[in-house]
Amino acid sequence: MALPQKESTPIFSDATAGTLRLIAYLALAAVLMVLDHRNGWLHRARYAGAAAIVPIYKLAAAPADWIHAASTTLTQHSKLVDENRQLREALLLAEARLNRMHAVTQQNERLKQLLDTQQLLGMHAQLARLIDVQLGPTRDRVMLNVGVDEGVHVGQTVIDSHGVMGQIVEVLPHASVAMLVIDPDHAVPVMASRTGLRGIAHGTGDADQLVVPNLPLSSDVKNGDQWVTSGLGGRFPAGFPVGTVTQLKRDASGMFLEALVKPAAQLERSGEVLLLRDQPDPVGPPAPAPEVGPPDSLAPRATQGGRRALNSDLMPSVPSQPATAGTTP
Repeated sequence: MALPQKESTPIFSDATAGTLRLIAYLALAAVLMVLDHRNGWLHRARYAGAAAIVPIYKLAAAPADWIHAASTTLTQHSKLVDENRQLREALLLAEARLNRMHAVTQQNERLKQLLDTQQLLGMHAQLARLIDVQLGPTRDRVMLNVGVDEGVHVGQTVIDSHGVMGQIVEVLPHASVAMLVIDPDHAVPVMASRTGLRGIAHGTGDADQLVVPNLPLSSDVKNGDQWVTSGLGGRFPAGFPVGTVTQLKRDASGMFLEALVKPAAQLERSGEVLLLRDQPDPVGPPAPAPEVGPPDSLAPRATQGGRRALNSDLMPSVPSQPATAGTTP
């Protein structure tokens, strides 16, 4: 026996009920379209539905957005690190160049001051550069890059564009050592430019201080007076600035004044110096003319005659004696 089959009723059928449902659906659709066109009700419904669905969309797309953002962040961070490194290197290079230009500018200015000083003084001088500095409580010296092969000799005066720095005390083939005026073993004859008072400036080991001792209590010396080389002794030419008085005080005995002097030369900053080559002017009275002595044949006998003949003021000439004549072959 055959089983009964279920029959399905389609929506769009020829039956009256299906037709009525279709008409009702069409009418409802028309009403909804008119209402949506005039009042926008469906738009509001769609907006509310979209607003409710958007978080779901975002949540679904979040993993992909996070991955993309992470990769972009890593890439940008790497680029920023590289750019930062390049900019830092460029900045350091620019600062180094700027500092070098500044140092070269200062060096050129110092050299110009030295050349101007040389031309102003009209003296022959040799330019030298410091290659080593030896500063301490008992030793204040510098080494220069010129020596015997460049014509440097012991005793040459060393100056910068501001004043006396010291003198050469040791020479090598291509280098020399200069003792600074602040060295405790150094002394230079000085004169107060305002009053002409003479003294000797001694080094103290302090880079900012010299001392001029043994000044009379009645000396006309004031703070701010400038001391210059006096030229006495024949080592330092006269007229070069040595320092300026900063303080006056009595010495330990209380019988003399001591003038504390700040050096005129920039001892801690000068990198280039001048070595004076001119011989200083002779100091003191001219040398006496040589006396007319006995003939050359008598010179050895005068020497052998003992020191009494040389030291006696009562014998104006060498007498002719038989003993002396007998010695002549």
